[in-house]
Amino acid sequence: MKPFGTIVRILFLAIFLMLLLNGNVMLWLLLFVISLFVALLFGRIYCGYACPMNTLMLPVEWLSKKLKIQTKSTPKWLKNGYFTWITLVVSIAVMLLSKRLFHMDLPVLPFWLTVSVIVTLRYRPVVFHNLICPFGALQRTFGRFSRVSKSVDHEACIGCKLCEKVCPSDAIKVLDGKNKAVINKMLCHQCTNCQEVCPKAAIHYTKI
Repeated sequence: MKPFGTIVRILFLAIFLMLLLNGNVMLWLLLFVISLFVALLFGRIYCGYACPMNTLMLPVEWLSKKLKIQTKSTPKWLKNGYFTWITLVVSIAVMLLSKRLFHMDLPVLPFWLTVSVIVTLRYRPVVFHNLICPFGALQRTFGRFSRVSKSVDHEACIGCKLCEKVCPSDAIKVLDGKNKAVINKMLCHQCTNCQEVCPKAAIHYTKI
C-alpha cells in the first residue's frame, strides 16, 4: 500500500501545482469541499492522500529528524485547540475580502503550504495537522461522522504501541489499564502507517 499511497500523493500534488500555476486554485477548493462530504462516509482520505501540505510535510519531517532539529514539545499557546478555528475564519475572511475589495485572489493556499513546511521543520507533524491547519478543522468535524474508518480488533491487539509511534496525527492511542489501542476517527488520516507496523494485523479499514 505504501508505494501506491506515495504515487497517489505525488499525483495530487502535481494537480495542485498545475492548478496553482494556471490560476485555477478555486478548482482545488472545490475538490476540498467535495472531500468533506467524502469524509462523512469514508473518513479523512483527503488529509491522508490528497492534501499537498501533508505530502510535502512527509519528506520535511524526515529531513528534520535527520538534522536533529525536531522537538517533541508543543507550543503552550496552541494546546487549547482553538487556534485552528481562528486560522480557518481568518483564511476565509482574507479570501472573501481580497476578492471584494481588491478584485484579486490572495495566495492563501500557498501561504499555508509554506507554513506547514516551516512548522514541520521544528515540530512533529501533529502540531500543524491538529493545532494549526485551517482545513484540518473542517476535516475533523466531518470526519467524526464517517461510516467507514480504521479500527482496532481488540481481540488481536497486544498493546505494543508501535502504532502510536507512526501515526502522524496522534489518532491512535493505547488505553492505560486496558492495554488496547483505540483510533479516534476525527483525527485519523486513513493512511496505512499503523496497519503496516502492527505485528498482529489488528488494524483494519472497516465499517464503524
